[in-house]
Amino acid sequence: MEVVNIPLISQFYGILIYIYKEIGGHHNEPHIHIKYNEFEMSMNLNGKILEGKLPKKQMKLVEAWYELHQDELRASFYSYNENGEIIKIKGLE
Repeated sequence: MEVVNIPLISQFYGILIYIYKEIGGHHNEPHIHIKYNEFEMSMNLNGKILEGKLPKKQMKLVEAWYELHQDELRASFYSYNENGEIIKIKGLE
């Protein structure tokens, strides 16, 4: 798999959310990658965990962020993958 550019689209409470433009990726569906310390997880745009895990507290924060920003997340993903434009999404406060 070749990963081209890895933009950070949101961050909050030590949680980093990235959009990957994967060429020949193994998930084969639109998704994001979430990192927290040594933990990493990928999630599709419908909120389903594809791989990995986060600690329970951080998972709850990601779920809350997703519920608030799922439309923005879709817009950001498609904007980046279609024309390279990165749309940042506000984190939790």
